[in-house]
Amino acid sequence: MSRERLDVVAVPAGHPYVEHLLPAGGGPAGFAFRPDPDPDDPSRPATGRWWPPVALGPAWLAAQDCDVLHVHFGFDATPADQLAELLDVAEDRGIGVVVTVHDLHSPHQEDPREHLAKLDVLVPHADAVLTLTAGAAARIAARWGRVAQVVAHPHLVDLDAMTRLRAARRERVPTTVGVEIKALRTNTDPDLLPRLETACGELGLGLRVGVHRELAQRSDERSRATTRWLVAATRRGVDVQWHDRFPDDELWRWLADLDVAVLPYRFGTHSGWLEACHDVGTPVVAPAVGCYGDQGAAALFALDDTGSLTDALRRAVGRAGPAGLAGLDAPARRRQRERLAAEHDRTYRTVAAAARAQAERRQRSA
Repeated sequence: MSRERLDVVAVPAGHPYVEHLLPAGGGPAGFAFRPDPDPDDPSRPATGRWWPPVALGPAWLAAQDCDVLHVHFGFDATPADQLAELLDVAEDRGIGVVVTVHDLHSPHQEDPREHLAKLDVLVPHADAVLTLTAGAAARIAARWGRVAQVVAHPHLVDLDAMTRLRAARRERVPTTVGVEIKALRTNTDPDLLPRLETACGELGLGLRVGVHRELAQRSDERSRATTRWLVAATRRGVDVQWHDRFPDDELWRWLADLDVAVLPYRFGTHSGWLEACHDVGTPVVAPAVGCYGDQGAAALFALDDTGSLTDALRRAVGRAGPAGLAGLDAPARRRQRERLAAEHDRTYRTVAAAARAQAERRQRSA
């Protein structure tokens, strides 16, 4: 029997992207997301750490009474054969499966083949496929022959904070370009830094580099070489800011203090960082890879090309003044959440009804 309010297992549920698929302010929705199970004790809800995701375990799903399994991300360490078994369980149980393709090339893996092999399991067999940009949808159609529904990326910054931070920057003259390299994730390009320093110097802009303190403690050559560059750049006047992992409110302020943000990636697909920058009004310069242009980057640059980077920064700075801010404001983001909730509700109801009917037909014919 169909439920008035659908019970959805989202992987992960405890991520701002997923949380913001529901209406803002706790408004009514036709579905609810279950809390992530605690990886250390799946009988209780997770209180902070959701990875590795318990909900990708076939045995766990087989014991659940739910309507929809919605896989977003977090399956990097899940073997492809386990994902296939998970889908079999969902089919047997009459659970609809939705997959949102956030990444076609995982930012955590240099070689895309392992991630694609998992998508080779998930995408063809999902009851519905979603993605975030038209460019990603075209690639999904080319590889798997699936028509992916394009849905907007919801805001990440709290709506009240978004309003305050956007209002505070309206009268500012652009002076600062910023890049956050964290602790050098696999797709982060440290070779971008000297090119960025040169480009900012040519345009008369200051450069700010954020970096996690842990990087200086690492012994691999990539980390050591980057640390050496950062120390030398500090002496040349680059504003290098060593910090621990930011709490959300500090991160949003850091992004809002930038006039232009640069994504330091060699590969990838979509970016939550880009979305958060737009939330606080900061335009983004991104590499011409993945789907960052479709996601709304102010300008794109060719990898390993300082001239292209300089031109992209010049274009972005031209869009960073008080005349207008990047991204949607808080009221528009609130309306966007209402639309996203409605779109997901329709998708969930369609796949849940179809999966349930198919399971009932199998039971009758058994």
